[in-house]
Amino acid sequence: MAKVTGIGGVFFKSKGDHAALAAWYREHLGLTLADWGGAILKWPDDKAEDHGLTVWHVAGKDSEWFSPSTSPFMINYRVDDLDAMVEQLRAGGVEIIQGPESHENGKFAWIMDPDKNKVELWEPMVEGDKNAGD
Repeated sequence: MAKVTGIGGVFFKSKGDHAALAAWYREHLGLTLADWGGAILKWPDDKAEDHGLTVWHVAGKDSEWFSPSTSPFMINYRVDDLDAMVEQLRAGGVEIIQGPESHENGKFAWIMDPDKNKVELWEPMVEGDKNAGD
């Protein structure tokens, strides 16, 4: 049987100016945009315990997981230094919804983009760092 082997891309519509929204992601989350306006994310040097996996999940129709966003999706971006990222976002006036907080598989924080989409930021545990969930 043929099967899915990974996430090939994340695509979503902007509620306003798509170029301005892409520029916001470049400025605040450090995405390197190609000439065509998108980014290609690679994890060849990922030091995390999971070696670069991507999580896929379908939430229930009554889930509040994406709140306060009313969007029917939430994107999780892996980051290399969540504490530094959150400080950089605060300095840039980005709305921090929650976090950073530690869990058994790394650190998380949640922000809102200019289109009011909730974005999850995740710093996976680095191999050998079993105290990240403390």
